[in-house]
Amino acid sequence: MTPPPLRRFTACLAGIATAAAVTGCVAEPSPEVAVRTFLLDWQAGDYRSAARQTTGELDAVAAALEQAHDQLDLAALRLGLGPITVDGATDTATASFDVEADLGIGDPVWEYTGTIPLVRSEAGWAIEWAPSVIHPELDPGERLAVTYSVPPRGQIYDRNEQPLVGETDVVAFGVRPADMSDTEGGIAELAELLDEDPDPLLNRVRSAPPEKFQPLVLMRRNDVSQSVVDTATAIAGVETADMRMPLSPKVASAVVGTVAGTAEHKVSSRVSGPYQAGDTVGLGGLQSVYQQRLAGTATTSIVTLDESGEQNQTLYAWNGEKSGSLRTSLDIVAQEAAAGALDTVPTRSYLVAVDAPTGEILAAASQGTNADDDGAFTREYRPGEAFTIVSTAAMLAAGTVTPQQEVPCPQKKTVGGRTFTNPGGGQLFGDTDLDRNFAYACTTAFATMAESAEATNLSAAAGNFGIGGDWQLPVPAYTGEFTAPADVAQTAAAVTGEDQVRVSPLSMALVAGAVADGSWHAPKLVLSSDANNPATEPSQPLNPDNAKTLRGLMRSATVEGAATMANVGAVPVHGQTGTAGQQIDGQQRTLQWFAGYQGRVAFACVVEIDPAAQQDYQWAVGAVSDFLQRLPAGYAEGTHEQGEGTAPPEGGAAPGAAPGAAPGDAPADNGAAAGA
Repeated sequence: MTPPPLRRFTACLAGIATAAAVTGCVAEPSPEVAVRTFLLDWQAGDYRSAARQTTGELDAVAAALEQAHDQLDLAALRLGLGPITVDGATDTATASFDVEADLGIGDPVWEYTGTIPLVRSEAGWAIEWAPSVIHPELDPGERLAVTYSVPPRGQIYDRNEQPLVGETDVVAFGVRPADMSDTEGGIAELAELLDEDPDPLLNRVRSAPPEKFQPLVLMRRNDVSQSVVDTATAIAGVETADMRMPLSPKVASAVVGTVAGTAEHKVSSRVSGPYQAGDTVGLGGLQSVYQQRLAGTATTSIVTLDESGEQNQTLYAWNGEKSGSLRTSLDIVAQEAAAGALDTVPTRSYLVAVDAPTGEILAAASQGTNADDDGAFTREYRPGEAFTIVSTAAMLAAGTVTPQQEVPCPQKKTVGGRTFTNPGGGQLFGDTDLDRNFAYACTTAFATMAESAEATNLSAAAGNFGIGGDWQLPVPAYTGEFTAPADVAQTAAAVTGEDQVRVSPLSMALVAGAVADGSWHAPKLVLSSDANNPATEPSQPLNPDNAKTLRGLMRSATVEGAATMANVGAVPVHGQTGTAGQQIDGQQRTLQWFAGYQGRVAFACVVEIDPAAQQDYQWAVGAVSDFLQRLPAGYAEGTHEQGEGTAPPEGGAAPGAAPGAAPGDAPADNGAAAGA
């Protein structure tokens, strides 16, 4: 991370003004008067007046003092008068002074002690001019400059240490200051061409070594026309250079985040803080949250340059911090499978996959949205009948329903004055117990069961499944919300997921993962042990018997119910569908849900459908089926072998990293099709 635009403010003169009051009583001529006057004028920027106190040629000394200010691009300068030693035998004296030069670069202040030689003549005391008056180690023919050594930006990796950010061809527009006939005019012209703020660019150039190319604005090669390059390089001193930089996420753009530094992002106008022209800055996702870790900080040095622009010595340096990498729970294999599955969905949709035993997020994909859409974590949706996973757990815990309890599934059912209708207007005939009603996501049956449900039990179950919890991710995430119902109509709406409850795709994937593992686990996104992760809630175990019953119910839904699917591998798939109407972005939408798990891979998919469109096809179920088929053999069991050069995850066993039987693989009982 390199320094910010420079600040400018009025210099403080208090230290030397005090010396003036003391020396006002000196009877004999003293070198202090000349030193004090010189320092006051230098500090105030009155360089010609300061030069009059020296033995040097007036214009040359004034130019040297002004150039030193510009070479450092100082925000402020404070000079303090020190001891003066007089040698009466030789009519010479030596004065010391303290310097505080504020570079305005993340507030560093260069402090050093200077020395001023004086000689006495009939005209009085005068400063014997040499470049060393500015700094003791500045020799004739040398100048000052500020250099930056910027560490390369750190990489973001998936769980198997595969890079998530790809190299991008970049054109760097910059200048060679020594070749600019009009620095301010040239920078202004370049900034206007590239639609950038000229001030940060000018600040960078003023203090840079004049003979070295200074990259100022970065643009992706594919976005740069030859005419823009030609127009830029026609400006005196402006050059371009081809570079490769890690800017573009390979997958999961909204989670990984965009790296800025290109003209289309306009970093100079969008980002505040300690950044300078030419920097790369994370504007979203993990790239933004872990900006300092990934970018590090530049080593800033005050150096001397000879007349050819070559560096002679370093006068002072502020050591920066090395950049670091970041290891996430994401898996490129799962992410690409999720994104590929959503490619066939024609409308906005999201799919999240998590590792059920740990809560680690494997994939977060979106479709029909821009690359920065983080809705997989943040969208606030009604879950529809997918919420019956939670409401059934509540009613089982309270003993208000049993697996064998028969409840009719008519086309419509009115509860507390509110009418509930099955999706598609269908109904079930014959014996309809809990297993069958769950398998077909029968809204009217669950609305009927809600007549004996209690609000406190529903609230407790929602909390046990993490809905509305205090868990956090490094990036924005919606934990969900459950509002306790006040009457039987609201209770029925809550049980069926039509009202009183909001979830995100991530929170529903965690619900499915809790059934798979037997415990709810807070989500994890960053696995690097030294990363600053937010605190998460502890795991919450489910009632073992109820979890077993839920597994059987969710298995029935995929064998004979609304989520029937085949040819998705040897490991059984468990899940529940849901449908809900919701006003989204000013338009009415029908939400199709499918939440469930296969082995240790838990998932949730939601698809927004136009209510006027044909809804016979279950897009969410189809997308999940496609997702699971895209996963390599053994992935759901956690036995998929990784490629060469990968490492086991820090966060625990996970798909593709550790062998072992996955929870929920046993044949389901409680009326489900065993072993199907």
